[in-house]
Amino acid sequence: MTASPPFLGFPDRLADGRAPRVVIFGAGHGSTYPGKDSSGYALAADVIRAASQVDAELVEHWDFDLGGPLFDGKPVCCIDAGDIPTTMHDNPGNRNRIEAKTREVLALPAVPILLGGDDSVPIPFFAGFANHGPVWILQIDAHIDWRDESHGERYGYSNPMRRASEMPHVAGIVQVGIRGVGSARLSEIEAARHYGSRFVTAREVHAHGVEAALRHIPEGARVVVTLDCDGLDPGIMPGVAARTPGGLTYTQVIDLIAGLGKRARIAGFDIVELYPPADIDGLSALAAARLLVNVIGTIVRQV
Repeated sequence: MTASPPFLGFPDRLADGRAPRVVIFGAGHGSTYPGKDSSGYALAADVIRAASQVDAELVEHWDFDLGGPLFDGKPVCCIDAGDIPTTMHDNPGNRNRIEAKTREVLALPAVPILLGGDDSVPIPFFAGFANHGPVWILQIDAHIDWRDESHGERYGYSNPMRRASEMPHVAGIVQVGIRGVGSARLSEIEAARHYGSRFVTAREVHAHGVEAALRHIPEGARVVVTLDCDGLDPGIMPGVAARTPGGLTYTQVIDLIAGLGKRARIAGFDIVELYPPADIDGLSALAAARLLVNVIGTIVRQV
């Protein structure tokens, strides 16, 4: 189990023997670039869990984000399975363990929620859905992450959407919150457009609402959501390594999650790139914890 209390005080198994609807697990390391240090990101899962404790005694209370209690009057159906063992720079081993855990959760069947870790951990998370496709990917991020390789590594934090585009079970990709300048060059933009990725900039969401993104998701589709914390504005989520002004608001993100739950089905969710050393008074960890509450509440309300 983890060093911190579990998310919202959830059990590690349901006492009555029921299969869980949602399984939370953490993965501190994915594929770290040579010479880089991902240890700061490995702190994220526990700080999110710690931030959730302020609401741990309020699970049955009315949640105005959700329009009712978290579990909508039903028994608790979510567990926190703790963290899988990962080691910085054991890139193939970390990927294998993340993919295996994702497959294990999907086989229950349950919806996996992964707490990263940097933005390399979604690659094996996506790969874990190979026998559960087709799935769409909704990425919330300031950057398109379409590099083919960086520093000699093809599975790092600049590569997840490129790798996802190569997976036969991924039916399409919608990228929301894009803004500013990142690692993408013209060649990456052209590759993403050639694949058919739908870009929805943060400016478009500010101007037209979350429907600017939701309209690209087919009704009834199964969707894996990957949320890079820098997709939100740094005024809300300062604890990231790449602060970029003009990002999505907390309300826009929870509206996007709620809208997705009504239009399609959330099949999996990961949150990555929270960098606790850069956080300010725990604001980012609190925002991340509340976003996860909204994700769980939306999944529970899916028919």
